[in-house]
Amino acid sequence: MFYLFGASGHGLVIQDILEHLGQKIDRYIDDNPNGEVHGGLSVQLSKDLDISNEDKMIISIGVNKNRKKVAARYDAVYATAVHPKSIVAPSVQIGVGSVVMAGAILNAHTTVGRHAIINTSACIDHECRIGDFVHVAPNATLCGGVQIGEGSYIGAASVIIQGVKVGNWCTIGAGAVVLDDVQDGAVVVGNPARQLRIDPIES
Repeated sequence: MFYLFGASGHGLVIQDILEHLGQKIDRYIDDNPNGEVHGGLSVQLSKDLDISNEDKMIISIGVNKNRKKVAARYDAVYATAVHPKSIVAPSVQIGVGSVVMAGAILNAHTTVGRHAIINTSACIDHECRIGDFVHVAPNATLCGGVQIGEGSYIGAASVIIQGVKVGNWCTIGAGAVVLDDVQDGAVVVGNPARQLRIDPIES
């Protein structure tokens, strides 16, 4: 069986990728579904799910902390989904459960962790390190050698210059231009980016 966990708009995009790749999807799973059908597929309540370690799943939830919580709940075989109209260098490594949307570019020797989202037309240059549960939003640009810690959100059309290190569970605002390292839990916005606050990091 192949499941998408999260009957969401994000799930529809992943469904589209998998259908482009010829992958049959059996159903959506959701904790609180809005209906019995989503994207033409049936939706099953998560409490009724009896998953085996042979079943495949992608967590189709855009919120990073929620994706991490679901990943801890299920001993599934987590698949990856890479859109055929993305550009991924042969040396790129992509962790289980991660998705790469249409138009995204991942250049040489970049590493993407588990359950990450590389969204539409994001550009990630050479030798970047993207942590687990990260979301790189549409049209964001990471220059060479950037490091992104676990759970961080990189906002749409933001730019992170070469060699910058972004900590764990940070938020980079849409359109921000990040010139300096960002500490764990920081929320930064603007051009050049400035720190608004430090959010607590959930254990």
